[in-house]
Amino acid sequence: QVQLVESGGGLVQPGGSLRLSCAASGRTLRFRTMGWFRQAPEKEREFVGTILWDNQSTVYADSVKGRFTISRDDAKKMAYLQMNDLKVEDTAVYYCASGLKSTISVLSPRAYDSWGQGTQVTVSS
Repeated sequence: QVQLVESGGGLVQPGGSLRLSCAASGRTLRFRTMGWFRQAPEKEREFVGTILWDNQSTVYADSVKGRFTISRDDAKKMAYLQMNDLKVEDTAVYYCASGLKSTISVLSPRAYDSWGQGTQVTVSS
C-alpha cells in the first residue's frame, strides 16, 4: 500500500476549472494504477478515471470524457486530475486511489488498495 493525500479542491463556478493533486508516500508507484473516484451526497462512490501502470493509458467515465484529464509523475510520486468545463453535477468529494496491476477491472473500487481522505469539489454559481 501507499499513503495518499489529495489537495486542490474548492468552490468553482460552472464552466470553471480545477486541478486536483494526489501526493503519494511509501512504496514506489511503479506497477500501480492511479485512479480518481468521486462521491456525491447520498450517492455511491463512482469511477471518474484512471491512468494505468504503463504511465500512458487512461480510462475515463463517459460523464467526464473530454473534460477531465489524468496525469502522473512517478518520480515525484504525484497524480493529477485536471477538470475543465465543470458542471454542477460534478460536485462531490473526490478521492485518489492506487492499486497494483491485477485482473480486477480498473473501473471497480476493488482494484485499489490505497485511498486518500478525499477533497471537496463544489460547482455552483
